[in-house]
Amino acid sequence: MHLSPYKKTHFNNNIPHLHHHHHHIHDDDASPIDMHNNTTTTNSTSLCSSDSGEPCEDGKWACKLLKECAIAISQRDSTKIHHLLWMLNELASPYGDLDQKLASYFLQALFCKATESGHRCYKTLSTVAQKSNNFDSARKLILKFQEVSPWTTFGHVAANGAILEALEGESNLHIIDISNTLCTQWPTLFEALATRKDETPRLRLTVVALSSATVSSVMKEVGQRMEKFARLMGVPFEFNVINGLDRLGELTKESLGITNDEAIAVNCIGALRRIEVEERESAIRMFRSLNPKVVTVVEEEADFSSNRNDFVQCFEECLKFYGLYFEMLEESFPLTSNERLMLERDCSRSIVRVLACGGGDEQNNNKEEFEDCCERRERGRQWCEKLKKEFSGAKFSDDVVDDVKALLKRYRGGWSLVLPQQQQQEEGHNSNYNNNTLSGIFLTWKEEPVVWASAWKP
Repeated sequence: MHLSPYKKTHFNNNIPHLHHHHHHIHDDDASPIDMHNNTTTTNSTSLCSSDSGEPCEDGKWACKLLKECAIAISQRDSTKIHHLLWMLNELASPYGDLDQKLASYFLQALFCKATESGHRCYKTLSTVAQKSNNFDSARKLILKFQEVSPWTTFGHVAANGAILEALEGESNLHIIDISNTLCTQWPTLFEALATRKDETPRLRLTVVALSSATVSSVMKEVGQRMEKFARLMGVPFEFNVINGLDRLGELTKESLGITNDEAIAVNCIGALRRIEVEERESAIRMFRSLNPKVVTVVEEEADFSSNRNDFVQCFEECLKFYGLYFEMLEESFPLTSNERLMLERDCSRSIVRVLACGGGDEQNNNKEEFEDCCERRERGRQWCEKLKKEFSGAKFSDDVVDDVKALLKRYRGGWSLVLPQQQQQEEGHNSNYNNNTLSGIFLTWKEEPVVWASAWKP
């Protein structure tokens, strides 16, 4: 997850504007939705009832009402939309229980979708995030999250293990880091390099900043800390940052300053999902052109891509994924944790981006503003299909798998490592299924796969 905390504008202040402005969703085959022309009245007893009149199951009301609202939006039922938005606004709170939180953040996206204001809302949220982007607070938030949950450290340990093994014996290393981790992944790799049996290699780290929120001042601070730690570890080190790219596919050996004597590793942590879906295979071909020894890819396990033209289906997948994520945060942090609140707030931009910034919703004359943060996740199986066109899956060694298992033991129960064969069985594939289709390893929480980590070689 991208972990830049920012203050969220309360949605509660937006709903009353429905009574003062006209918002239309146009469709060639349907009448426009008029969010103003509404005479629905709702009494207090209906707040705990579903559309069918049956009481909602205790603790499950948010998903039910949110799905009903998503269906109403897809059917362009203005009366029902207004009714459900009003109900959700009455019940939602970013400070409440799990259902109230889910209702609060998804309500914002539903409102934006219904009123065609997704791009404006996303731009506002991104601007606020960028203005409040502070290195110390962002770093503390990342480190605290890593302390209580393996959600991010799982990928770090797996990727570092694969990189160290692929670059073993090399004396001149160059890691191309395309991620949003503020380099919190690398101290343990530095320690491993410093204790290598042979001579400590020279390391060049080039960070490719995909997000506009990763401002230059933040990366300067990151670089200074990395250089200080490298000196402490006795690792010869050079730090570079590349930003301002319109597309990741624009990277070249020349722009990265790659030399013939360097052993290259490309590290992608939560990076590929930020690239527009249609440009992902081009980016993977660019990785191949760098002639790397290894490419490591870590992504969250969800599919917001194949269903992107089916709003209800995409909404349900999004709700399931963030429902798991919010539940995990609830069990990992104390009830009053400020870090938990910031991590939850950070999801609001992603949810709005995925659900309310579709190409047909608004006249968006500045598409490039959104290309740095597509947020359309894909499952490990989908990434494998793309990556296998240019690379071969590299199985994680027993040592790396053991390191990841040891990591998970540091956290509270509920976390497991699942190998590809096990995941294929879970997905219902029979014994005739091609076992080579799926590469990598999965982090599961309460038996649900949530993060996928993989390594690839030319």
